[in-house]
Amino acid sequence: MLRTEQSTQQLFIEVRQRTQEICVPLKVEDYGMQPSLEVSPPKWHLAHTSWFFEEFILARSAGYKRFDDDFAYLFNSYYDGIGDRIPRPDRGLMYRPTVEEIYAYRAYVDRHMSNLLEDEFTEEMKSLLHLGLNHEQQHQELLLADIKYIYGNQPLYPSYGKLNHSMDSSANKNWLSIREGVYDIGYEGNSFSYDNEHNKHKVYLQSYEISDGLVSNAEYAEFIQNGGYEDFNLWHAEGWDWIKENNVKSPMYWHWNDRSWWSYELDGFKPINLQTAVMHISFYEAVAYANWKGLRLPTEFEWEVAADQFDWGDRWEWTNSAYLPYPGYRKSAGAIGEYNGKFMVNQMVLRGGSVATSRGHSRMTYRNFFHPHLRWQFTGLRLARDKK
Repeated sequence: MLRTEQSTQQLFIEVRQRTQEICVPLKVEDYGMQPSLEVSPPKWHLAHTSWFFEEFILARSAGYKRFDDDFAYLFNSYYDGIGDRIPRPDRGLMYRPTVEEIYAYRAYVDRHMSNLLEDEFTEEMKSLLHLGLNHEQQHQELLLADIKYIYGNQPLYPSYGKLNHSMDSSANKNWLSIREGVYDIGYEGNSFSYDNEHNKHKVYLQSYEISDGLVSNAEYAEFIQNGGYEDFNLWHAEGWDWIKENNVKSPMYWHWNDRSWWSYELDGFKPINLQTAVMHISFYEAVAYANWKGLRLPTEFEWEVAADQFDWGDRWEWTNSAYLPYPGYRKSAGAIGEYNGKFMVNQMVLRGGSVATSRGHSRMTYRNFFHPHLRWQFTGLRLARDKK
């Protein structure tokens, strides 16, 4: 048995409070909105992250009584091993339970978790606790992206508040040279990591060069101006079909207004800052831009090997790597095994982190993943090329 440290108790409190802090600027009408399939209502995030602790920790402890037996059906996301759940597109139809009831649910779970944290924990329970905290931090970023989508599709573009886009993308970027060789890839250590970062293994890389800066709004605007969205030769066939079917002509939230580009940011509708790194682009758009420049995206392995030589963490960076298991990967038994493994198909890997990523949540081995058409997350790109 292992007694949890005070630092773990404090971390639990801080993570849970941070989720609610994100929701402070919301009006009650905002909590239930679901304007697209990918976006979940804010109150669903609040409840689902509580359900995770209830389902995987509290429900397994003696004497615990669930807050509401229906919540397991309402707030299960994709865990087939747990039981039935509502279809994802129907999350926005749940005007009941109310926002007030959701906050009462969070308080109930927090109270019981705090009591449990004062008792002795098994290694398995401690592992689930840290998984639950990192899971909630993932949802904090999703929550911010979803709020931006909700607000950014309102006719009056309401302001939520400023999100610091800290890293400018310099026009004077440099090429970092990485020599040919065999490199170690994947996580090794004692801190928290996801199972998709395991096992550490060796990968052979040809010599390559990678940019030390992200592509900027100014550079991407030049791509648009020069007909990047009209030249099929730059696009994957699926990407070309996607932009035509969806009439995509610019990154998400960009609008041509008064002879210049404007965008919706969380603090309102404003002219685009040309110096900041472009964001809210799909994998298809990232590849088309790289093709237009006569360059390419780095693989996730090239990114990881070079990452200690450049600044990262302002945008989730598309890589040219499919989301696949590392050698020796094995899914965990039970519902926890559904966390990552079952999504290893038809998705592309992103590396780094973003301005919306919770502090301390990312690392160089972290593997994010999305379908290639998605762009509501804070996604951008870094260029690479084969060494001359």
